[in-house]
Amino acid sequence: MGNTILTPDIILRKCLQVLHAKLNFIGSINRQYDSQFASTGGKIGESLRIRLPEKFTVTTGATLDVQDSAEQYTTLTCATRKHVGMNFTTQELTMSLDDFAERKIVPAMSVLASTIEADALNMVLDIYNMAGTTGTTPNDLAMFLNAKTKLNQYLAPRDDKRMALVDSATSAAMVGGLKSLFQDSGEISKQYREGIMGRSAGFTFAENDLLPTYTSGTRTGSITIDGAAPTGATINIKALGASTTIAAGEVFTIAGYYAVHPETKQPYSHLQQFVVTEAATGGYGGGANTTIAGLKISPTIVTSGAYQNVYGTPGSDAVVIFKGGADCGGAAASANPSTTYGQNICYHKDAFAFVSADLEMPNGVDFAARKVMDGISMRIVRQYDITNDQIPCRIDVLYGYKTIRPELACRVTR
Repeated sequence: MGNTILTPDIILRKCLQVLHAKLNFIGSINRQYDSQFASTGGKIGESLRIRLPEKFTVTTGATLDVQDSAEQYTTLTCATRKHVGMNFTTQELTMSLDDFAERKIVPAMSVLASTIEADALNMVLDIYNMAGTTGTTPNDLAMFLNAKTKLNQYLAPRDDKRMALVDSATSAAMVGGLKSLFQDSGEISKQYREGIMGRSAGFTFAENDLLPTYTSGTRTGSITIDGAAPTGATINIKALGASTTIAAGEVFTIAGYYAVHPETKQPYSHLQQFVVTEAATGGYGGGANTTIAGLKISPTIVTSGAYQNVYGTPGSDAVVIFKGGADCGGAAASANPSTTYGQNICYHKDAFAFVSADLEMPNGVDFAARKVMDGISMRIVRQYDITNDQIPCRIDVLYGYKTIRPELACRVTR
Protein backbone atom coordinates (compact mmCIF):
# COMPACT_ATOMS: atom_id res chain seq x y z
CA MET A 1 0.00 0.00 0.00
CA GLY A 2 1.35 3.42 -0.98
CA ASN A 3 1.89 6.14 1.57
CA THR A 4 -0.77 8.81 1.98
CA ILE A 5 0.29 12.23 0.70
CA LEU A 6 0.81 14.42 3.73
CA THR A 7 -1.56 17.37 3.79
CA PRO A 8 -0.97 20.62 5.74
CA ASP A 9 -3.64 19.61 8.26
CA ILE A 10 -1.96 16.26 8.93
CA ILE A 11 1.47 17.87 9.31
CA LEU A 12 0.20 20.64 11.56
CA ARG A 13 -1.70 18.23 13.78
CA LYS A 14 1.48 16.23 14.32
CA CYS A 15 3.49 19.42 14.95
CA LEU A 16 1.08 20.45 17.69
CA GLN A 17 1.20 17.01 19.29
CA VAL A 18 5.00 17.15 19.50
CA LEU A 19 4.94 20.74 20.79
CA HIS A 20 2.30 19.85 23.38
CA ALA A 21 4.42 17.01 24.74
CA LYS A 22 7.47 19.22 25.23
CA LEU A 23 5.88 22.25 26.93
CA ASN A 24 5.60 21.09 30.53
CA PHE A 25 5.62 24.65 31.95
CA ILE A 26 3.33 26.34 29.44
CA GLY A 27 1.13 23.24 29.50
CA SER A 28 0.61 23.63 33.25
CA ILE A 29 -0.34 27.33 33.47
CA ASN A 30 -3.46 29.34 32.69
CA ARG A 31 -4.38 29.56 29.00
CA GLN A 32 -8.10 30.33 29.24
CA TYR A 33 -7.83 33.81 27.66
CA ASP A 34 -6.64 32.70 24.20
CA SER A 35 -9.89 32.97 22.22
CA GLN A 36 -10.36 36.67 23.00
CA PHE A 37 -7.52 37.57 20.65
CA ALA A 38 -9.13 35.95 17.63
CA SER A 39 -12.90 36.38 17.92
CA THR A 40 -14.27 37.06 14.47
CA GLY A 41 -15.46 40.65 14.21
CA GLY A 42 -14.23 41.49 17.70
CA LYS A 43 -10.47 41.07 17.91
CA ILE A 44 -8.93 42.90 20.83
CA GLY A 45 -5.57 43.74 19.26
CA GLU A 46 -2.32 42.80 20.96
CA SER A 47 -3.25 43.60 24.59
CA LEU A 48 -5.64 41.87 26.93
CA ARG A 49 -6.74 43.45 30.20
CA ILE A 50 -7.07 40.79 32.92
CA ARG A 51 -9.14 41.52 36.02
CA LEU A 52 -7.54 40.46 39.31
CA PRO A 53 -9.57 39.33 42.34
CA GLU A 54 -11.03 42.28 44.24
CA LYS A 55 -10.32 42.58 47.96
CA PHE A 56 -12.39 44.00 50.82
CA THR A 57 -12.04 44.83 54.50
CA VAL A 58 -14.31 43.66 57.33
CA THR A 59 -15.97 46.13 59.70
CA THR A 60 -16.95 45.34 63.29
CA GLY A 61 -20.36 46.48 64.58
CA ALA A 62 -23.82 47.31 63.25
CA THR A 63 -22.96 50.50 61.36
CA LEU A 64 -22.69 49.91 57.61
CA ASP A 65 -19.29 50.72 56.13
CA VAL A 66 -19.73 50.74 52.35
CA GLN A 67 -16.50 50.32 50.43
CA ASP A 68 -15.84 51.77 47.01
CA SER A 69 -14.99 49.28 44.31
CA ALA A 70 -11.24 49.10 43.79
CA GLU A 71 -10.78 46.56 41.03
CA GLN A 72 -7.25 45.87 39.84
CA TYR A 73 -6.09 44.79 36.40
CA THR A 74 -2.96 43.59 34.68
CA THR A 75 -2.27 43.76 30.96
CA LEU A 76 -1.06 40.83 28.91
CA THR A 77 0.47 41.57 25.49
CA CYS A 78 0.36 38.99 22.71
CA ALA A 79 3.01 40.21 20.26
CA THR A 80 5.90 37.71 20.24
CA ARG A 81 6.35 35.77 17.00
CA LYS A 82 8.49 32.65 16.72
CA HIS A 83 8.80 30.42 13.67
CA VAL A 84 10.77 27.58 12.16
CA GLY A 85 11.61 27.71 8.45
CA MET A 86 12.54 24.65 6.42
CA ASN A 87 12.59 23.23 2.92
CA PHE A 88 11.06 19.95 1.88
CA THR A 89 10.30 18.37 -1.45
CA THR A 90 7.18 16.84 -2.95
CA GLN A 91 8.90 13.48 -2.67
CA GLU A 92 9.20 13.88 1.08
CA LEU A 93 5.47 14.51 1.24
CA THR A 94 4.90 10.94 0.04
CA MET A 95 6.71 9.51 3.06
CA SER A 96 4.83 7.90 5.93
CA LEU A 97 3.83 10.28 8.71
CA ASP A 98 6.17 8.54 11.17
CA ASP A 99 9.16 8.90 8.85
CA PHE A 100 8.34 12.51 8.05
CA ALA A 101 7.82 13.28 11.73
CA GLU A 102 11.17 11.77 12.70
CA ARG A 103 13.12 13.57 9.97
CA LYS A 104 11.36 16.94 9.91
CA ILE A 105 8.69 17.56 12.53
CA VAL A 106 10.36 16.37 15.74
CA PRO A 107 13.64 18.31 15.21
CA ALA A 108 11.77 21.47 14.16
CA MET A 109 9.23 21.35 16.99
CA SER A 110 11.87 20.52 19.59
CA VAL A 111 13.78 23.73 18.94
CA LEU A 112 10.59 25.78 18.63
CA ALA A 113 9.23 24.37 21.90
CA SER A 114 12.50 25.03 23.73
CA THR A 115 12.59 28.62 22.52
CA ILE A 116 9.00 29.39 23.52
CA GLU A 117 9.28 27.56 26.86
CA ALA A 118 12.53 29.31 27.80
CA ASP A 119 10.98 32.66 26.92
CA ALA A 120 7.92 32.03 29.10
CA LEU A 121 10.05 30.72 31.97
CA ASN A 122 11.52 34.20 32.39
CA MET A 123 8.37 34.77 34.46
CA VAL A 124 10.04 32.77 37.25
CA LEU A 125 12.15 35.85 38.03
CA ASP A 126 8.96 37.87 38.66
CA ILE A 127 8.27 35.81 41.79
CA TYR A 128 9.11 37.44 45.11
CA ASN A 129 8.55 34.55 47.51
CA MET A 130 11.62 32.36 47.78
CA ALA A 131 12.67 29.27 49.73
CA GLY A 132 15.90 27.31 49.67
CA THR A 133 19.52 28.12 50.41
CA THR A 134 21.53 29.96 47.79
CA GLY A 135 24.42 27.82 46.60
CA THR A 136 22.92 24.58 47.95
CA THR A 137 21.01 22.15 45.72
CA PRO A 138 17.88 20.75 47.46
CA ASN A 139 18.23 16.99 48.00
CA ASP A 140 14.96 16.26 49.79
CA LEU A 141 11.46 17.67 50.11
CA ALA A 142 12.23 20.11 52.94
CA MET A 143 12.61 23.24 50.80
CA PHE A 144 9.62 22.27 48.66
CA LEU A 145 7.52 21.87 51.78
CA ASN A 146 8.65 25.37 52.79
CA ALA A 147 7.53 26.57 49.36
CA LYS A 148 4.23 24.79 49.90
CA THR A 149 3.86 26.73 53.16
CA LYS A 150 4.30 29.98 51.23
CA LEU A 151 1.61 28.99 48.73
CA ASN A 152 -0.73 28.09 51.60
CA GLN A 153 -0.04 31.36 53.42
CA TYR A 154 -0.85 33.35 50.30
CA LEU A 155 -4.05 31.35 49.71
CA ALA A 156 -3.14 29.40 46.60
CA PRO A 157 -6.00 26.94 45.90
CA ARG A 158 -5.29 23.56 47.49
CA ASP A 159 -6.02 21.40 44.46
CA ASP A 160 -4.21 19.23 41.93
CA LYS A 161 -3.08 22.23 39.87
CA ARG A 162 0.07 22.84 41.91
CA MET A 163 3.35 22.13 40.09
CA ALA A 164 7.01 21.96 41.10
CA LEU A 165 9.40 22.49 38.20
CA VAL A 166 13.02 21.54 38.89
CA ASP A 167 16.23 21.50 36.88
CA SER A 168 18.29 18.36 36.30
CA ALA A 169 20.74 19.12 39.11
CA THR A 170 17.90 19.31 41.63
CA SER A 171 16.17 16.29 40.11
CA ALA A 172 19.32 14.18 40.35
CA ALA A 173 19.85 15.20 43.97
CA MET A 174 16.26 14.39 44.91
CA VAL A 175 15.13 11.37 42.92
CA GLY A 176 17.56 8.83 44.36
CA GLY A 177 16.15 9.24 47.84
CA LEU A 178 12.58 10.05 46.87
CA LYS A 179 11.80 7.80 43.89
CA SER A 180 9.48 5.67 46.01
CA LEU A 181 7.31 8.76 46.61
CA PHE A 182 6.65 9.44 42.92
CA GLN A 183 4.04 6.75 42.41
CA ASP A 184 1.03 8.56 40.95
CA SER A 185 1.11 6.93 37.51
CA GLY A 186 -2.49 8.00 36.90
CA GLU A 187 -1.50 11.64 37.13
CA ILE A 188 1.44 11.07 34.81
CA SER A 189 -0.77 9.41 32.21
CA LYS A 190 -3.05 12.47 32.20
CA GLN A 191 -0.19 14.83 31.42
CA TYR A 192 1.36 13.30 28.29
CA ARG A 193 4.29 15.66 28.76
CA GLU A 194 8.01 15.12 28.88
CA GLY A 195 9.85 15.40 32.16
CA ILE A 196 6.96 14.50 34.48
CA MET A 197 8.42 12.81 37.56
CA GLY A 198 5.30 12.18 39.65
CA ARG A 199 3.29 13.70 42.47
CA SER A 200 4.44 14.24 46.04
CA ALA A 201 4.08 16.78 48.86
CA GLY A 202 1.09 18.36 47.14
CA PHE A 203 2.91 19.08 43.85
CA THR A 204 3.24 17.36 40.51
CA PHE A 205 7.01 17.38 39.97
CA ALA A 206 8.49 17.85 36.51
CA GLU A 207 12.02 18.32 35.22
CA ASN A 208 12.87 21.27 32.99
CA ASP A 209 16.39 22.44 32.12
CA LEU A 210 15.11 25.68 30.61
CA LEU A 211 14.51 27.20 34.05
CA PRO A 212 16.29 30.55 34.29
CA THR A 213 19.24 31.45 36.48
CA TYR A 214 20.05 34.91 37.70
CA THR A 215 23.35 36.55 38.57
CA SER A 216 23.30 38.79 41.62
CA GLY A 217 24.45 42.37 41.29
CA THR A 218 27.83 43.66 42.34
CA ARG A 219 26.39 45.45 45.41
CA THR A 220 28.24 45.13 48.70
CA GLY A 221 28.01 46.78 52.08
CA SER A 222 25.39 47.01 54.82
CA ILE A 223 22.53 48.22 52.65
CA THR A 224 19.72 50.24 54.22
CA ILE A 225 16.57 52.09 53.24
CA ASP A 226 17.10 55.75 52.43
CA GLY A 227 14.31 57.17 54.59
CA ALA A 228 11.68 55.39 56.66
CA ALA A 229 8.62 53.21 56.03
CA PRO A 230 8.65 53.25 52.21
CA THR A 231 5.46 52.58 50.26
CA GLY A 232 4.63 52.06 46.62
CA ALA A 233 6.37 50.27 43.75
CA THR A 234 9.80 51.92 44.22
CA ILE A 235 12.19 52.34 47.12
CA ASN A 236 15.41 54.26 47.75
CA ILE A 237 18.41 52.44 49.20
CA LYS A 238 21.86 53.57 50.32
CA ALA A 239 25.12 52.56 52.00
CA LEU A 240 26.13 50.30 49.15
CA GLY A 241 29.75 49.65 48.40
CA ALA A 242 31.57 51.19 45.48
CA SER A 243 30.20 48.51 43.13
CA THR A 244 26.53 49.26 43.00
CA THR A 245 24.62 47.20 40.46
CA ILE A 246 21.48 45.35 41.51
CA ALA A 247 20.07 42.72 39.15
CA ALA A 248 16.48 42.13 38.13
CA GLY A 249 15.17 39.03 39.89
CA GLU A 250 17.04 39.55 43.16
CA VAL A 251 14.92 38.93 46.25
CA PHE A 252 15.26 40.95 49.45
CA THR A 253 13.58 41.83 52.73
CA ILE A 254 13.27 45.11 54.66
CA ALA A 255 13.75 44.87 58.41
CA GLY A 256 10.46 45.75 60.12
CA TYR A 257 8.10 44.89 57.24
CA TYR A 258 6.35 41.61 58.04
CA ALA A 259 4.15 39.65 55.66
CA VAL A 260 0.44 39.53 56.47
CA HIS A 261 -2.40 37.09 55.91
CA PRO A 262 -4.06 38.26 52.67
CA GLU A 263 -7.54 38.31 54.22
CA THR A 264 -7.26 38.99 57.95
CA LYS A 265 -4.16 41.24 57.61
CA GLN A 266 -2.71 39.62 60.73
CA PRO A 267 1.10 39.61 60.55
CA TYR A 268 3.04 36.43 59.97
CA SER A 269 6.29 35.82 61.84
CA HIS A 270 8.43 36.23 58.71
CA LEU A 271 9.46 39.34 56.82
CA GLN A 272 7.75 40.13 53.53
CA GLN A 273 9.93 39.29 50.55
CA PHE A 274 10.26 41.60 47.54
CA VAL A 275 11.81 41.16 44.10
CA VAL A 276 13.71 43.70 42.00
CA THR A 277 11.82 44.08 38.72
CA GLU A 278 14.35 46.22 36.84
CA ALA A 279 18.15 46.24 37.09
CA ALA A 280 19.63 49.38 38.64
CA THR A 281 23.00 51.04 39.09
CA GLY A 282 24.08 53.27 41.98
CA GLY A 283 24.18 57.00 41.45
CA TYR A 284 25.20 60.11 43.34
CA GLY A 285 27.35 59.93 46.45
CA GLY A 286 30.07 57.57 45.36
CA GLY A 287 32.08 55.16 47.45
CA ALA A 288 30.38 53.54 50.41
CA ASN A 289 27.63 56.16 50.32
CA THR A 290 26.38 55.16 46.88
CA THR A 291 22.60 55.42 46.64
CA ILE A 292 20.04 53.90 44.28
CA ALA A 293 16.89 55.98 44.00
CA GLY A 294 13.65 54.58 42.59
CA LEU A 295 14.56 50.88 42.71
CA LYS A 296 11.57 49.13 41.10
CA ILE A 297 10.12 46.31 43.16
CA SER A 298 7.24 43.86 43.48
CA PRO A 299 4.90 43.60 45.24
CA THR A 300 3.92 47.24 45.61
CA ILE A 301 4.19 48.08 49.32
CA VAL A 302 0.72 48.72 50.81
CA THR A 303 0.48 49.36 54.54
CA SER A 304 -3.30 49.61 55.09
CA GLY A 305 -6.69 48.88 53.57
CA ALA A 306 -8.02 45.93 51.61
CA TYR A 307 -4.78 45.49 49.65
CA GLN A 308 -2.45 45.73 52.66
CA ASN A 309 0.49 43.32 52.27
CA VAL A 310 2.92 44.40 55.02
CA TYR A 311 2.77 45.06 58.75
CA GLY A 312 5.12 47.30 60.68
CA THR A 313 6.85 50.67 60.43
CA PRO A 314 10.51 50.34 59.51
CA GLY A 315 12.53 53.20 60.89
CA SER A 316 15.01 55.31 59.00
CA ASP A 317 17.97 53.23 57.77
CA ALA A 318 16.11 49.90 58.10
CA VAL A 319 18.37 47.06 56.95
CA VAL A 320 17.87 45.56 53.48
CA ILE A 321 18.93 41.92 53.09
CA PHE A 322 19.36 40.44 49.62
CA LYS A 323 18.44 36.87 50.16
CA GLY A 324 21.07 34.27 51.00
CA GLY A 325 21.63 32.12 54.06
CA ALA A 326 19.46 29.34 55.39
CA ASP A 327 16.05 29.16 53.70
CA CYS A 328 16.32 32.80 52.67
CA GLY A 329 14.85 33.95 55.94
CA GLY A 330 15.63 35.78 59.14
CA ALA A 331 18.57 38.12 59.30
CA ALA A 332 20.95 35.94 57.27
CA ALA A 333 23.68 37.73 55.35
CA SER A 334 22.98 38.97 51.83
CA ALA A 335 23.64 36.57 48.98
CA ASN A 336 27.10 36.85 47.47
CA PRO A 337 27.59 39.56 44.85
CA SER A 338 28.17 38.60 41.20
CA THR A 339 27.10 35.00 41.78
CA THR A 340 24.83 32.91 39.56
CA TYR A 341 22.03 30.96 41.22
CA GLY A 342 19.76 28.29 39.77
CA GLN A 343 16.01 28.66 40.26
CA ASN A 344 13.35 25.99 40.70
CA ILE A 345 9.69 27.00 40.95
CA CYS A 346 6.59 25.83 42.82
CA TYR A 347 3.34 27.35 41.60
CA HIS A 348 -0.37 27.09 41.12
CA LYS A 349 -1.70 27.13 37.58
CA ASP A 350 -3.26 30.59 38.04
CA ALA A 351 0.03 32.31 38.90
CA PHE A 352 0.91 32.65 35.21
CA ALA A 353 -0.93 33.06 31.92
CA PHE A 354 0.07 32.20 28.36
CA VAL A 355 -1.90 33.14 25.27
CA SER A 356 -1.49 32.57 21.56
CA ALA A 357 -3.38 34.18 18.71
CA ASP A 358 -4.52 33.06 15.28
CA LEU A 359 -2.27 34.44 12.56
CA GLU A 360 -3.97 35.50 9.35
CA MET A 361 -4.06 32.94 6.54
CA PRO A 362 -2.31 34.25 3.40
CA ASN A 363 -3.88 34.03 -0.05
CA GLY A 364 -2.22 32.67 -3.15
CA VAL A 365 -0.26 29.82 -1.56
CA ASP A 366 -0.66 26.17 -2.44
CA PHE A 367 -0.29 24.73 1.05
CA ALA A 368 -1.53 26.31 4.30
CA ALA A 369 -3.35 25.40 7.49
CA ARG A 370 -4.00 26.71 11.00
CA LYS A 371 -4.99 24.71 14.06
CA VAL A 372 -5.31 25.14 17.82
CA MET A 373 -4.40 22.49 20.37
CA ASP A 374 -4.38 22.92 24.12
CA GLY A 375 -4.55 26.70 23.82
CA ILE A 376 -1.71 27.06 21.29
CA SER A 377 -2.51 28.30 17.78
CA MET A 378 -0.10 27.29 15.04
CA ARG A 379 0.01 28.12 11.34
CA ILE A 380 1.88 26.36 8.52
CA VAL A 381 2.40 27.91 5.07
CA ARG A 382 4.25 26.48 2.07
CA GLN A 383 4.94 28.10 -1.28
CA TYR A 384 6.79 26.66 -4.29
CA ASP A 385 9.94 28.54 -5.31
CA ILE A 386 10.13 28.00 -9.07
CA THR A 387 13.44 29.86 -9.36
CA ASN A 388 15.33 27.43 -7.14
CA ASP A 389 13.01 24.44 -7.50
CA GLN A 390 12.49 24.34 -3.75
CA ILE A 391 9.47 24.33 -1.45
CA PRO A 392 10.17 26.64 1.52
CA CYS A 393 7.82 26.18 4.46
CA ARG A 394 7.31 28.10 7.70
CA ILE A 395 5.58 27.16 10.93
CA ASP A 396 4.58 30.15 13.12
CA VAL A 397 3.30 30.76 16.63
CA LEU A 398 2.20 34.21 17.89
CA TYR A 399 2.05 34.38 21.69
CA GLY A 400 2.34 36.37 24.89
CA TYR A 401 2.68 35.64 28.60
CA LYS A 402 2.30 37.39 31.94
CA THR A 403 2.76 36.73 35.66
CA ILE A 404 -0.76 37.57 36.80
CA ARG A 405 -0.78 36.42 40.44
CA PRO A 406 2.80 36.12 41.69
CA GLU A 407 1.63 35.40 45.24
CA LEU A 408 0.56 31.94 44.02
CA ALA A 409 4.16 30.88 43.35
CA CYS A 410 7.42 30.45 45.24
CA ARG A 411 10.96 30.06 43.91
CA VAL A 412 13.24 27.38 45.37
CA THR A 413 16.79 28.63 44.88
CA ARG A 414 19.92 26.59 44.74
